[in-house]
Amino acid sequence: MPLVTTGELVTRAATTRSAVAAFNIITLEHVEAVLAGAESLDAPVVLQVSENAVKFRYGSLLPLARAAVVAAERAAVPVALHLDHVESDDLLRQAADAGFGSVMYDAAHLPYAENLAATRAAADWAHSQGLWIEAELGEVGGKEGRPALDAHAPGARTDPAEARAFVADSGVDALAVAIGSAHAMTERTATLDHDLLKRLATTLDVPLVLHGSSGVRDDELTAAVAGGIAKVNVGTALNIAMTGAIREFLAAHPEAVDSRKYLGVGRDAMIEAARRIILLLGR
Repeated sequence: MPLVTTGELVTRAATTRSAVAAFNIITLEHVEAVLAGAESLDAPVVLQVSENAVKFRYGSLLPLARAAVVAAERAAVPVALHLDHVESDDLLRQAADAGFGSVMYDAAHLPYAENLAATRAAADWAHSQGLWIEAELGEVGGKEGRPALDAHAPGARTDPAEARAFVADSGVDALAVAIGSAHAMTERTATLDHDLLKRLATTLDVPLVLHGSSGVRDDELTAAVAGGIAKVNVGTALNIAMTGAIREFLAAHPEAVDSRKYLGVGRDAMIEAARRIILLLGR
């Protein structure tokens, strides 16, 4: 079916106190696994390409984006395509022509005034192209290429009053909030600040997004969705599933050289990981 927008899926999720799962994709196997998992549950899903994934693809956005668009258009469930954690204005301006319906512009590492100015400019451009735009305030740690950040350090969390002003002045459509999670966690030990989330949900009139969900336990995630999170970003959980399955297969079959064999096993593991997360978020 035709691509839908992230905004449509997130708005729908917010009205039903559920959350849409937004999976970061790196390979075609990621794309196929996420769509297979979503189709098995008749659930909508967001495919996300991050700036770091583009860098991995020799700096070229179109090959992975085009593959994702074609696969999404053949899916039996609503699928949106989202460009994630964009810092490069040049990459931002490739979004619309590459098939994306939304972007997450990431200037959270900058001082507040600079973050606001850069995000306002990005939002103005995105809206002129019909794109839905997400931003971040506070800073969710663990991003590749950034200094290590303690998710519990003073100043890392999103301040509700500051967030209200930021949303109003930037014009963004959704806000990624820093409430204790961190990117690229391989152990599920993050503790979320649910009181802060409640205050943010009460203060803001845009959907809230959780980044770094792979390090968050199931009970913490379901509580976050109940507390107002409407979009949950997932990346590392897929990679853990894929890598673990491939390691196990190659350990059991050291003679294997056909990449289809171990990539297939990895893809199957990601399907199950995607299904688990989609079910957890309430579809």
